[in-house]
Amino acid sequence: MKFPSSPFQLAILSILSVVTVSWATSDPLVNIDDFLQCLSKQSQSTSSIHAAIYTPQNTSFQSVLSDRIKNRRFSTSTTPKPLAIVAAKHDFNVQATVLCAKQQGLQIRIRSGGHDYEGLSYVSHVPFIILDMFQLQSVNVNVGEETAWVQSGATLGQIYYKIAEKSNVLGFPAGVGPTVGAGGHFGGGGYGPLMRKYGLSIDNIIDAKIVVADGRVLDRKSMGEDLFWAIRGGGGASFGVILSWKLKLVSVPAKVTVFNVSITLEKGATDVVYKWQYVAPQLPKDLFIRVRPLQVNSTGGKKTVKVSFIGLFLGRTNKLLPLVKERLPELGLQRRDCFEMSWIENKVFFADYPFGTPITVLLNRTNGQPSFFKARSDYVKKPIPKRVIESLWKEMIKIDNFWMDWNPYGGRMGEISESATPSPHRAGNLFLIQYYAVWVEEGVKAASKYLQLSRKFFDLMTPYVSKNPREAFQNYRDLEIGANLDNQTKLYTNLLQEI
Repeated sequence: MKFPSSPFQLAILSILSVVTVSWATSDPLVNIDDFLQCLSKQSQSTSSIHAAIYTPQNTSFQSVLSDRIKNRRFSTSTTPKPLAIVAAKHDFNVQATVLCAKQQGLQIRIRSGGHDYEGLSYVSHVPFIILDMFQLQSVNVNVGEETAWVQSGATLGQIYYKIAEKSNVLGFPAGVGPTVGAGGHFGGGGYGPLMRKYGLSIDNIIDAKIVVADGRVLDRKSMGEDLFWAIRGGGGASFGVILSWKLKLVSVPAKVTVFNVSITLEKGATDVVYKWQYVAPQLPKDLFIRVRPLQVNSTGGKKTVKVSFIGLFLGRTNKLLPLVKERLPELGLQRRDCFEMSWIENKVFFADYPFGTPITVLLNRTNGQPSFFKARSDYVKKPIPKRVIESLWKEMIKIDNFWMDWNPYGGRMGEISESATPSPHRAGNLFLIQYYAVWVEEGVKAASKYLQLSRKFFDLMTPYVSKNPREAFQNYRDLEIGANLDNQTKLYTNLLQEI
């Protein structure tokens, strides 16, 4: 296979994988009873498969469906529901589901943690079933090999916890959301505070097991390097059902240092953010500093923007302080701002839990009631002018419950070839922006308000982000960008037209 080599080719591959989430055709006249009978015939254990099936006639159907829906925009009375949910307990349940869905012309939606930003892991406009992977959540760590086999239904929090049970000097580069499922996170690339040191999750995955359309289970050797390349960042569900991933664990110090320094506009946040753009991508690989601008109330009830500088340093405070003082003195980092802790404790910190929260919180598969939200992403290749940053703050103040995360690249990310995986965003990127608008009000009117504000802000950013094409991160699925060339986004498009 000749791998795509240009950013444009790789971007097209990424766009295609956004909309190609199942490979079964869909017949509107499909009979769900035929599908269920097929499952019984294909399964090694009839009792096992029956216990894994939920249809609308089951009293627990709605709770199983909604427990792993993280965006309430796609959990309304008018949201299309699956004909059945197969909560697989064994690999052979997955194989049977794939074979029977193909035979009956049913579309499969594959759900791991339920964090798909556009709900595509549990919503479709054609007859469909959900293959729910949440019960396939084993994490087997081999300290001697410094590897771990992780099933797709495991959450990042579970993975981190299980690694820490075996070693305090091994970790894995992935995201900060402990309830995010491994299946979708790794399939889309997976990034987090260790990316400047070790790259993305997919850069540290060395094997996988996948169920393909004919029901076979393939590992890296039997699937071949072409398919193994594609599933690491090209959207794993585009090519089959990923059962598990083999991770190459990475070294972390016994103690790391974290900090969270917040500065308002009135205290000079703009100057620090402007300087950060030049400094953060050039810092040593051991230091990651995320910028989070957030609209808040100031004194007197007025709105302002507070910018948090959230950092992870793979070392002790006495080495961090002189480094930051030399490279980013405007931050004013002090010893009192720094907290030394184990690597696993830093995962609790980055998940925004209060200090002192036990690490067992990482084992929770839920973290409160979901909200309505719209998230998007951008890549920045040139520093944003200070005057533009100031104008962005003015727009942010107009949007309630809106914030951004600016995540620095550089380091290891600039050393990996853009064609090493389907994720091409490597050298040349200063940072990745995630935009996040959240609301609690129900109804079309509220959704219309926040979606329009989100679009306006996104449009304002156009001159200052990547171009031709405007790039986005695969894990931050956004159906409003690019060209969705098939009918799988019809439901979403119709909703946008309605509001």
